[in-house]
Amino acid sequence: MASILDQYEEESNRSGVRRPNEVGGDFISSGFIDARLETELPIFDKKKVNFKPPDPITHLVVSNNFLVMAMSSNVLLRLDLEQPDQPDEVELPRALEDRIHKIFQDPTGRHLIISMGSQENYYLSRNWKKPKPIAKLRGHILESVGWNWQNANDNTTNSILLGTSKGLILETELSVFEDSRFFQGNVEQYLKQLFSLQSMDRSEPVTGLEFDRMPSSDMSIYKYYILATTPGRLYQFIGQVSQSAEPPMFLSLFQQYESGAVHPQFLELPGDFGYSELHLFFPKFRQQALKFAWMAGPGLYYGDISLKGSAGPSSILSNAKLMPYRKDGDERSNKPLAMVLTEFHMLVLYPDSMKAICSLNEELVFDDIYPERLGKLKGICKDAIRGTIWTFTSTSVFKYKVIKEDRNVWQMYLEKGEFDLAKEYEESAAMFALTQNSFEEIALKLIKLPNKEALKVFVQHKLSALKLQDKTQMTMLVTWMIELFLNQLGGLKEQGQDNTSEYDKTQEDFRQFLGQQRVRECVSNNRSVVYDLIASHGDVEDLVFFAVLMKDFERVIGHHIQHENYRGALDVLTKQSDMELYYRFSPLLMQYVSKETVEAWIKQGRQLDPKKLIPALVQYDHSRNREQGNEAIRYLEFCVQKMDNKDPAIHNYLLSLYAKLQPQNLMTYLQLQGEDPEEISYDVKYALRLCAEFGHKKACVHIYSLMGLFEEAVDMALQVDVELAKQQADKPDEEDRDMRKKLWLRIARHVVEEEKDIKRAMEFLHECDRLKIEDILPFFPDFVTIDHFKDAIISSLQEYNQHIDSLKEEMEEATQSAEEIRKEIQSFRNKYAFVKAEDKCSSCNYPLMSRGFYLFPCGHKFHMDCLIAEVLPSLPASKRSQVEQLQRKLAEGEALQGAGTVAAGAGKRPDSSLVSGVKDMDVKAKLDELVASECILCGDFMIRCVDKLFIEDEEWSSVATEWE
Repeated sequence: MASILDQYEEESNRSGVRRPNEVGGDFISSGFIDARLETELPIFDKKKVNFKPPDPITHLVVSNNFLVMAMSSNVLLRLDLEQPDQPDEVELPRALEDRIHKIFQDPTGRHLIISMGSQENYYLSRNWKKPKPIAKLRGHILESVGWNWQNANDNTTNSILLGTSKGLILETELSVFEDSRFFQGNVEQYLKQLFSLQSMDRSEPVTGLEFDRMPSSDMSIYKYYILATTPGRLYQFIGQVSQSAEPPMFLSLFQQYESGAVHPQFLELPGDFGYSELHLFFPKFRQQALKFAWMAGPGLYYGDISLKGSAGPSSILSNAKLMPYRKDGDERSNKPLAMVLTEFHMLVLYPDSMKAICSLNEELVFDDIYPERLGKLKGICKDAIRGTIWTFTSTSVFKYKVIKEDRNVWQMYLEKGEFDLAKEYEESAAMFALTQNSFEEIALKLIKLPNKEALKVFVQHKLSALKLQDKTQMTMLVTWMIELFLNQLGGLKEQGQDNTSEYDKTQEDFRQFLGQQRVRECVSNNRSVVYDLIASHGDVEDLVFFAVLMKDFERVIGHHIQHENYRGALDVLTKQSDMELYYRFSPLLMQYVSKETVEAWIKQGRQLDPKKLIPALVQYDHSRNREQGNEAIRYLEFCVQKMDNKDPAIHNYLLSLYAKLQPQNLMTYLQLQGEDPEEISYDVKYALRLCAEFGHKKACVHIYSLMGLFEEAVDMALQVDVELAKQQADKPDEEDRDMRKKLWLRIARHVVEEEKDIKRAMEFLHECDRLKIEDILPFFPDFVTIDHFKDAIISSLQEYNQHIDSLKEEMEEATQSAEEIRKEIQSFRNKYAFVKAEDKCSSCNYPLMSRGFYLFPCGHKFHMDCLIAEVLPSLPASKRSQVEQLQRKLAEGEALQGAGTVAAGAGKRPDSSLVSGVKDMDVKAKLDELVASECILCGDFMIRCVDKLFIEDEEWSSVATEWE
């Protein structure tokens, strides 16, 4: 502590230090300035809120960044300060001339109580748009509310205390739920009067109520203290509360005072002015209160909260003092309106100013005068969670931000001689860093201190003053800072304090230090040194944090796996974006944390390639770890069903896992894949071999059917179920009746020979129209009597008789048709027609007699070549080739006949020509049959050509040219 005193004396005696406006050649020497040259911001920084209320403001409360403002029009304006552009107005139900008396908001900002001057009281939840009356409180005016600081439920206030204007202390619980436990439809779960602070014939208002839980070794019984104030008295109530007791919670605590067994301890100060305020200071939300302050008539009564019994069994107040109010220039008393309490200051509000008084030395450190144009100040409040302070007039709202409140605390403790307390603050070390003293000298002094916090502050300030080019010095200081942090964390662990808030705060500071841009750039080039340092201290958590900060995820994951911390490895893996690390470490993680690994894969979705994860999926022993296989199936199902993956490798492996581990889902998968071979994603032959290996016969039947192997499908189905075989027998096309009949015969034979079910075999005759009784009779054993299939034989004979009758009718009809045809042929033999010399071809319109022609019974006449030209394009390719071949033969015959005629004229034998003539007759007959079987103008030929274009595509260009 000597170093702090030396520095203080040095600062007090230094008078020749140059100021910034002085000129001197030796002012800049080592790059550091005198500590007193730093321009500091005020501790309480005020800003006016840019808001103009529609009506005068009467009350204002702020909790957890949620502001509620009451206006003279009995309208509440609610505002979430994190979303200031979304205000919310709530109108209160009121009688004529009724006004808001006070509003009370809990520390979380979820619950609000409004007390009206008409003795009506309302409750408003944060999510409600309309307040609800507190029925049991009708007739009471609330002056104070003791909120439950341990409450963590947003839907209820839990047990709270209410102080009334008549000196009564009540307990209640307000709930958001509509169905209360005692009174259906009321917001209050219960209401109970616990105590009365009335003295003699005078009833004094309960101006302040605060309570909190005290440390207790018995978890079933809690110990509480309750502070209550009237304008002139401060009461203390201390007692135990059972956690198993029915509400009201504090009934047993106050009963000891009501019965007279214990008298409440109180402090009375004379000269009250009709009101007072009580405040506690909590370092953090839901932590124990450390200080109290009571704004009473003669002054501010303040001190510490001691829960260790140092103040006696019936008191928790220690180091209490009374500080009179400051007086104005006329030596007249100026009554304060309200106050708030911070860690080291008491902020007192007057009608025209706000004064901040340090609770350590009772000095005025801040005096904020409000101009008259803003109006009189109405109130002051503090956000217990966020630490901001708010004041307001009827037309304006102001916000104070507390900036480094403890900046001069170390100096005050030194002046008071409290050296141990001064060590707890590091401002002295920060000032050392700004002086021109030797670094080594100051560092050696600070090292001697048991608490190394001051050394850390000094080194960190020195580090921040270095330039970017001072890489060597920066590396040394960064390494030293890391060592200091690690030593401090290690010391706390050795003392068993690794679960305390101090440890958490130190670790958070360490990580924030490593996260600084300059520090991160420095250690990135020397990361191996930092890794060794952290590893030497065994600080795995911070080793992981540093590796993540350096993005060395592979190192972190490998470290966790080496220590068999597979969940930790997976947690790091999921916090990075390099998919290659998934492929590398997943095979090992899948063996130990398969469920969590699959969850991580599914979360990544399409960023992962499932095909590359197959090595991880196959890394399991079915006999030892069946669950791992089930998780592999779950991921593959996700790929197939959610990501619509069509990769055959994925589907084949999923099929194999179904066959091995989940046969109950195998058929579902096969059916979902469908029966179209082109749409199926798995290998059919591989699937058949796999299902046959594991004996999944139904799956084999499905695959055989898919491959078109219906006979094998029916044979396999008969080993499972006849009905399944019947389904397979119906799958061939309707045209392939022989195959269907063959399959049904297989089923019938099986039923007769294997199942000995003759009756069921007979039923097949009705199910398959291709089966006859004679088809299945050979399957019956010799001892079967005719009774088994008598009905089937009778039915079959009846069908045959009907078939014979129908054949007879058809034969008679055919005989009649043949007779008529013969008659028509006979009539055509005697039929003739005349051809005149002037008749013309119906196709080319040239004289008909000019060359060979055809004459049809309808009267149309065509040249032979014209008819062939018309008919030939419409004939099928096979018949067209026959016509062309017959034409060539006919031309060859005519040429041969001409040659024979010449030879005969020369005296040669004409035998060959006679033979050729006979052949020509046959050729002409065949040609007539192909082209002249009907008239092309009035026969079926014309009907077949109804869709023929008038102008063919190849003729279109020439025709278009002619039209032009």
